[in-house]
Amino acid sequence: MPIPILYTERLLLKPLASEDASQIQLLYPRWEIVRYMVSSVPWPYPDNGAESYVNNVALPDMANGIAWFWTIRHLETPDKLMGVICLYDVEDNNRGFWLAPEHQGQGFMREASNAATDHWFNSLNKTVLRAPKAALNSRSKIISESSGMRLIRTEKKEYVSGLLDSELWEITREEWNARQGSRALLSAVS
Repeated sequence: MPIPILYTERLLLKPLASEDASQIQLLYPRWEIVRYMVSSVPWPYPDNGAESYVNNVALPDMANGIAWFWTIRHLETPDKLMGVICLYDVEDNNRGFWLAPEHQGQGFMREASNAATDHWFNSLNKTVLRAPKAALNSRSKIISESSGMRLIRTEKKEYVSGLLDSELWEITREEWNARQGSRALLSAVS
């Protein structure tokens, strides 16, 4: 099943393609982005890091039906990549994302995350979404909290920046849809 383009109020989430690697390579290798990524991310980031990841990991996992990757773009500048969001059908790690620092703090990742989460539950028919994160990653925690997720486990994990406290956040399809239904009802009333 092909991965659809997703739209939000301000964003275009376009399925990842091989040609996106060059823009990812320009944006991604920054400490403020990679410090809370899993330790398997190479640092310093190699010159062909994005090309290698996109072509040897992301695209094959998409083709195998275990991952869904989208580039995040503003509707007004659809040729310019701002970040990436992905869904993975693996235990305890279903959603991940990054956004270039110059685009942070404007609600873009919340929009992208809501669109991807809705796709996970209501197009892919998954029953639970779990997202791990470094406990120090306050921006990511805010996105989880704002979407109704709850903290279910803490442990130590290796990240690019070292051994850190790690958190696992969760929401079920029933919780997500009840929350979205009450939001739609509030919008209709106001």
